[in-house]
Amino acid sequence: MNNINGKIWLFGDDINTDLMYPQVCYTLNEDEKPFYAMSANRPGWSRMVNRGDIIVAGRNFGTGSSRPAADNIKNLGISCVIAESINGLFLRNSVNSGFLALQAPGITNIVIEGDIVYIDLKNNEIINKSNNKKINFKPLPQFLMDIIDNGGIINILKNKKLLGGPL
Repeated sequence: MNNINGKIWLFGDDINTDLMYPQVCYTLNEDEKPFYAMSANRPGWSRMVNRGDIIVAGRNFGTGSSRPAADNIKNLGISCVIAESINGLFLRNSVNSGFLALQAPGITNIVIEGDIVYIDLKNNEIINKSNNKKINFKPLPQFLMDIIDNGGIINILKNKKLLGGPL
């Protein structure tokens, strides 16, 4: 995966999967679903997001159920989530979807909404380009990065011809 550069959207603690993938999404077409992400706590936010933007959040990001929340924010154009801490189920669902989610304790102390950050994946470092503050993130194990680099677990199974054929 390449390094990432993007604008920050700042969220607080305990952002749950119901906010990222509200119930209405179950009845919508795939191309409509992303526009309902965070609509309960930030109405209109999804229409302001640009491809490559980054969510920065507080503690326990992705708490809740196993809804396909990572897919929804990825399909909106968000390139990455960086949070003080990330719920384990959300983290694994993100990896399986080919979506990068990073834990960086202290991240909310060095950014404000609208800042531009650079994520150096090789050196496990996040650099706020707006104020030159830096912080390290907890690297994901290589086997998880391999899943992300391949676009998610479904792509890996398809590429190995383990999915998509007759049963």
